[in-house]
Amino acid sequence: MLHSKTRWIVQNSDEEKENLLVQELNITPLVASLLVNRGLETPDLARSFLFDQKQKFHDPFLLSDMDAAVSRIKEAIENQEAILIFGDYDADGVTSTTVMMKTLQELGANVEFYIPNRFTEGYGPNIPAFQHAAETGIKLIITVDTGIAAVNEAMAAKELGLDLIITDHHEPGPELPDALAIIHPKLENSEYPFRDLAGVGVAFKLAHALLGRVPEHLLEIVAIGTIADLVSLKGENRLIAKKGIKKFQSTSNVGLKALLKLNKVEPNSINEETIGFLIAPRLNAAGRLESADPAVDLLLTEDSLEAEAIAEEIEQLNKDRKTIVNEITEQAIREVEENYPVNENAVLVIGREGWNAGVIGIVASKLVETFYRPAIVLSYDVEKGLAKGSARSIAGFDLFKNLSECREILPHFGGHPMAAGMTLKLDDVNDLRSRLNAAAKDQLSEEDFIPVTQLDGEIALHDIHLSSLEELQMLSPYGMDNPKPKIMIKNANISAIRKIGSDQNHLKMTIENDGHTLDGVGFGLGSLFDHISPSSQISVIGELSINEWNNIRKPQMFLQDIAIDAWQLFDIRGVKRIESLVELIPKDRSKWIVFKQENMSKFQKYTNDKLITVRSVEEASALNIEKENVVLIDLPDSKELLAAVFAGKNPARVYAHFYNENDAYFSTIPTRDHFKWFYALLVKKGPFDLKKYGDDIAKFKGWSRQTIDFMSKVFFELDFVKIENGFISVNKATQKRDLTDSLTYQKVLAQYTLERDMVYSSYQQLKGWFDEVIRGSREIEEEMKEWT
Repeated sequence: MLHSKTRWIVQNSDEEKENLLVQELNITPLVASLLVNRGLETPDLARSFLFDQKQKFHDPFLLSDMDAAVSRIKEAIENQEAILIFGDYDADGVTSTTVMMKTLQELGANVEFYIPNRFTEGYGPNIPAFQHAAETGIKLIITVDTGIAAVNEAMAAKELGLDLIITDHHEPGPELPDALAIIHPKLENSEYPFRDLAGVGVAFKLAHALLGRVPEHLLEIVAIGTIADLVSLKGENRLIAKKGIKKFQSTSNVGLKALLKLNKVEPNSINEETIGFLIAPRLNAAGRLESADPAVDLLLTEDSLEAEAIAEEIEQLNKDRKTIVNEITEQAIREVEENYPVNENAVLVIGREGWNAGVIGIVASKLVETFYRPAIVLSYDVEKGLAKGSARSIAGFDLFKNLSECREILPHFGGHPMAAGMTLKLDDVNDLRSRLNAAAKDQLSEEDFIPVTQLDGEIALHDIHLSSLEELQMLSPYGMDNPKPKIMIKNANISAIRKIGSDQNHLKMTIENDGHTLDGVGFGLGSLFDHISPSSQISVIGELSINEWNNIRKPQMFLQDIAIDAWQLFDIRGVKRIESLVELIPKDRSKWIVFKQENMSKFQKYTNDKLITVRSVEEASALNIEKENVVLIDLPDSKELLAAVFAGKNPARVYAHFYNENDAYFSTIPTRDHFKWFYALLVKKGPFDLKKYGDDIAKFKGWSRQTIDFMSKVFFELDFVKIENGFISVNKATQKRDLTDSLTYQKVLAQYTLERDMVYSSYQQLKGWFDEVIRGSREIEEEMKEWT
C-alpha cells in the first residue's frame, strides 16, 4: 500500500450527458466529461463556454448607480475639477487604478491617483487621506477595488464637501457607506447579471460606461487584476481573461513589455500562469514592501527607459519579498509548533512584532499548506496597540462569515470566504483566537482537516491522446471555478520507473493499461520511489499536457500524488548491508520479525530494539499486522509458520529479506539413485570404517563428505544399517521403508524446498505465494460468511 498525501474527491460524470455532448459538439469523451463535471451539461451551455467568439460584455448601466456616477464624472471633466482615484496596493488595486487613470486621461480629465501606504495607513480609505485631498483642491474621489466598508470615511468625505463614488467588489457589510454612488455587482438591489467581477472588472465597467464603448485597449490590464485576485473565471470574467491574454500577447504597454523582457518571456507563450505566477507577484511586491505607486507608474508610463528602470526596481523588490517571506514563514511555523500546536488549535492565529505586514498574507497561505488549518497571521504594532493581519482558509470554514461574527473587535476587516484582511487591538487577539477556534469546533469535523484534492474525473488511458489534449486547451484560461483539470488514472501497471534530477528528488514513470501507455513526471516525488514496488498497480492524479521534444509531440502527465491500494512486496533478499535495510523501510507502522532466536543479537542494534520473535504457529497467528509494514528478517523453519503470519490478514507491505546463515539449497541433496548406489556399495563391500573411507567414496563419486554422512544417517534412522564405533554395515533384517520416513531426510528436504521457494525463487513466484496466502485465506473467509 501507499497512502496518498490528500483526500481524493473524484467527480462522477453522467455518461448519458457526456455522450450527448460528444455527438452534438463533435468533441472527445475526455473534454465532454470535464464539461459535464463543471456544470456545463447541455449542448448550449457547453457551446457557449467553448465557442465564445460572439459573446459580448454586459451593459455597464445595469449596475446600480452607474448613471449617477457617469454623470458626475463627466461633469467634473467638463469643469476640469480635480479628480482623485483612490486605489488599493495589491495587483487588483494597482490594475484598477491604472484602468481608471487611463480612461480619465483619455477623456481629458484632471486626474491623479492615491494608494494608501500599507504600513502607515492600512487597507482602504482613511479620513486623513480624504482631509489631505480636500486641502489640495480635490472635489471628486473615485475608489477602485476598495471602499464598500468605508462607512465612517464616507461620512467624513461628505463633511469635507467631497463627492465620493465607490467602485468595489468585496463583500458588502450590513451597513453601506453614504456615497454619491456605489457601483458594486453584489449589492442586494443589483440587476447586473454577473456578480463575481474583480475590482478591476468593476473599474472596467465604469470605463466602458464613460467611453461609450468596450475599452478593448485596456483588456490586458483588466486580465491581470482579474486573474491575480482569484475571482471566478466563468461568465464575464472568462471573457475578460480570454480576450485579455490574447491582447497581452501583442501588448503595446511599455511597462508590461519591459517586465516581460526582464524575465525573458516570449509574448506568444503568455497564458494565465504567466500572469498569475510572474506578472501579478511583481506588481504585488511594490505594495507589499513599500509604496504601490511604482507598480501603477510602470503600467502608465509611455517612456521605455523609465519603464526599464521601474521594472528593475520592482524585480528587486520581488526578490526581497521572497527572502522576507521565507524568513517569516520559518518563524511562523516554529510559533505554531511551540505555542499553538494543531492538535489544540483548529484555527491558527499567530503574530509577532516586526513581521512585515505586506507579506503576512503569503505566510498565512504557507501555514495553510503546511498545517491545513485556517490561518491568521498578524503583525503587531506595540506602540499603537494594534495588530494588522491577513487570513487564509480551508474548505468548509467561511472566513468572512466567521469574522463577521466578531465585528465588535474588528473595526476594519473585509474579504471573501477564503481570504480576508483585518485590523484589531492587540488586547483582542486572544479573544479572536478563542472565538474562531470555538466556531471551527462546531463547523469542522476531523475529516475536514485532511487536505482535499478535487478531481475532475477518472480517465481511462485510451482516452488520453494528442487530439484530446489539443482540444483540452479550449477549456482555458484556467482559474477559480474553472481550475486546470486534475484527473485520476486508476490501477495502472508500471512499465518503467526511476528517479531523475541532480538530487534524484523527482520521479519519472511510464504507466500502461491494455496496450495504452502514458509518461508521467512527478516533481518532488522522488522520495516515493523506494515505496513503490514495480509490480504494483498504481493510481495517480495530476494534470495532462503535451510534451514537445526534438519535434516529437506526445501526451504526458504532471504527477501530483500517487496511491497504491493493494499490499506490496519488496524484494530485499539481496541486500547485504543490514544497516541499509533500516533506510529502506518506513519508521512508522512497521513490524520487524525474527523467526530464529539466535539471529536476534545480529539485528537488534539496527532496529532500535523493535524486533518481534515469532517461534510458533500460535504466535504467528496471533500477530496483528493490519495495514502494517512487515519485515521478514530471517527464514522460518517452515512455510506453515510463515503462512500463519499472513493468512487472512491485510498487511500494507511485506519486505522479504530472509537472512539464512546455513544454506541448504546449494548443498547436494542426494537423489534416490545416490542412495541406491551407496546402499549397493554397503552390501557389496560389507562393513567398513566411515571415518577412514568416507572421504575416498565422496571423492570417487564427486560428492561432498557431507553427502556421505547425510545418507548414512538417513539409512541409520530407517534401520537399513548399523553404525558402531564408526563402522557401518547393512542390517539384513530390515523392512522396506521410504526415504521420507527419516526425520533427517524430511528436515533437510523441507529446508531445501523452503529455501528454493522463498530465497531463490523469482520475484513473481514469491509474490504469487504471498498472494495465495493473503488473498486466498481472505477469499475463503468471505465465501464462508456468504454460506453462513
